[in-house]
Amino acid sequence: MVSPKILSYEEYQQKVKNLKTVSDVTNFAKELIAPTLQDMLDAELTNHLGYPKNHPSGHHTGNSRNGHYGKTLKTSFGEERINIPRDRNGEYEPIAVKKGESVQSDVEEKIIAMYAKGLTTRDINSYLEDIYRVSISSDMVSSITDKVLPRVEEWQSRPLASLYPVVYLDGIHFKVRDNGKIVSKCAYILLGITVDGIKEVLGIWVGESEGAKFWMQVLSEIRNRGVQNILICCVDGLSGFSEAIKTIFPDAIVQRCIVHQVRNTVKYVPHKEKKEFCADLKTIYGAPSEEAGMQALIAVQEKWPQYKVYLQRWEEHWNELSPFYSFPEEIRRMIYTTNAIESLNRQFRKVTKTTSIFPHDKSLTKLLWLAQRDISRKWSMSVRNWGQILAQFAILFPEKITIS
Repeated sequence: MVSPKILSYEEYQQKVKNLKTVSDVTNFAKELIAPTLQDMLDAELTNHLGYPKNHPSGHHTGNSRNGHYGKTLKTSFGEERINIPRDRNGEYEPIAVKKGESVQSDVEEKIIAMYAKGLTTRDINSYLEDIYRVSISSDMVSSITDKVLPRVEEWQSRPLASLYPVVYLDGIHFKVRDNGKIVSKCAYILLGITVDGIKEVLGIWVGESEGAKFWMQVLSEIRNRGVQNILICCVDGLSGFSEAIKTIFPDAIVQRCIVHQVRNTVKYVPHKEKKEFCADLKTIYGAPSEEAGMQALIAVQEKWPQYKVYLQRWEEHWNELSPFYSFPEEIRRMIYTTNAIESLNRQFRKVTKTTSIFPHDKSLTKLLWLAQRDISRKWSMSVRNWGQILAQFAILFPEKITIS
């Protein structure tokens, strides 16, 4: 039985010098798999027996080499034939290649993984040069990562659950090259909380600057993908948001982010008065009921007449600011702020910060999808106190949620 040929050091160095493309690296890695594993297996048997092949120290030890048996190994490059060594007593158990094991060595997957972490093409090129002694172009990185686009499209059109108790809506702005010009575009993000209390990114859409009209298209799309009911939509202060939501999901409750409202209110308050002013604002959103909250708002307006123009916004948007008063404390903490989706957006920013301008919409969508894939892998636990929260939702919305 012929064993795979082991490369000499000189042959190895010569082949490394001739590597110029990712395809060359892949083929070279494939060429190395069988002989490398063969060498490892032979070394394992030597260690097991305690003496090298054909060495006199092995005489009369009670065990010896007993040839090989063939094994077809499935790898990411295809099938490879190797020879598994045997000992006469049948005590040797191979470690490098266990029964049914497959060996994976995929350069393209490594490039995609690095791209998903936000590494630039320069970073990826530097890594491949250090590890594989090969240089690749940015176009090649783009071509390799473009292979995920069909998966992005499949994910973006996947069926969704019929009910999401809470959905957070927000957008992130990026610079994208469009028809020879650099324009600001918005990545529209929907983060839902499932009936099981697990976070789920419902979709990522790239469009013009954030606006209620585009949000209505986004909401229409998720309805077409199976979403029939959303109990509560948590949003920031975008004008027209409520109308867009009510057009598609008329029964949904719209909760405007209290934290955004507070930030906008105190933006121009002098530093020396900000601490006291913020403490007074807290009496509004910390009130036990909507009526008490409105009384607190009136009291703050009377105490701070110089900031009445900022506080007037609370009255104008009260219908969207006040819904959280109707819910128990556990649900209040979930919906009074859009921190859940802002946290997701911060993680997106970490990945995209190395790219100041995206060449086109697809490149932005591709990177955000890869990032959310990594981020969502950690979402295995349900929202804190979800059992209690779901029971509360079932009481408040008995026609939409039932607990068996």
